Amino acid sequence: MVQHRSRSFILEEKSASYDETLDQSALPNLNSNWVYNKGAWFIHIIIILIVKTLFSIIPKVSSETSWTLTNLSYMLGSFVMFHWVKGVPFDFNSGAYDNLTLWEQIDNGAQFTPAKKYLTAVPIGLFLLSTHYTHYDAFTFLVNFTFLIIVLIAKLPQLHKVRLFGINRL
Repeated sequence: MVQHRSRSFILEEKSASYDETLDQSALPNLNSNWVYNKGAWFIHIIIILIVKTLFSIIPKVSSETSWTLTNLSYMLGSFVMFHWVKGVPFDFNSGAYDNLTLWEQIDNGAQFTPAKKYLTAVPIGLFLLSTHYTHYDAFTFLVNFTFLIIVLIAKLPQLHKVRLFGINRL
């Protein structure tokens, strides 16, 4: 484990051992291969539309609030799914991916692949939509922007296999 200080926080990067590398290359990773299946990219748009519709039909929830709630729900859900939960739900690879998040598993950790570009563009697009439909209100912009920044920082190549403050290290 490599540990170094970057101004005000400690970064911990865990490098893969030789055995982990061999285990990961033995079988395809069924946990992350779905990102290139038909409809896998389109389902994000469908989920956003369903969440927006659900928030819109709640009485006394304005259109602006429903857009903000949709944005926050998607950002929180995608952060947990891609950047917080580690491992594989069904252990097809004998624990080879137990220390990796789904984002780190996609394309075997390669950066700037088509799938990762798309999964980065969707939160940005949703942020722009929610900002537009909230009429550029300063408070909702700040809330939406904060969630966007958190999600985008987690996707940076510099944070590949890095656990900030020891969070999600185990």
